[in-house]
Amino acid sequence: MGIQFGTDEWVKAVMAALNESPGYAAAAKNWEGDFYFVIDEGPSVPETIYLYMDLWHGQCRDAFKVEDRSQKSPVFELSAPLKVWRGVLEKKIDPIQGLVTRRLKLKGPMMKVMKAPKAAIELVEACAKLDTEWPEA
Repeated sequence: MGIQFGTDEWVKAVMAALNESPGYAAAAKNWEGDFYFVIDEGPSVPETIYLYMDLWHGQCRDAFKVEDRSQKSPVFELSAPLKVWRGVLEKKIDPIQGLVTRRLKLKGPMMKVMKAPKAAIELVEACAKLDTEWPEA
C-alpha cells in the first residue's frame, strides 16, 4: 500500500527520496530557496493543502505539511489542482511546460526556476518513484 498524496508522511518520503538522489544533488547544487507546494481545494480535496520543503544546495533540509499557512514564508509557492499535480508526478505534464502554460501557478522569482529546469525534473523523478495513493477525484 502506498503513501497518501498531500500528507505529512508523503512530503517526508519525498525529502528522503531527494536526499538519496545523486541526480537531484547534482542538478540542484546551486539552488537556494524554500517552497510551499499547494494542492488547491477541489474535488476530493476538502481544503487547500500546503506542503513545505526547504531545498538547499541539492538537499532537502526539512519537509512537512503545514497546518497554518502563516507558519512559514517561503521564497516560492507552487500551486495547482490535484489533477494537475497527479499529471506532473505521473510524467504526463512536464513541470516547466506546466509553469509556462500556467497549469502550475508560481509565486516567486520565475527566472530562478527557469534557470534550474533539471532540478525540477529530478524532483519530479524522485516523487514519481514513490508508491503514491491518490485521493479519488
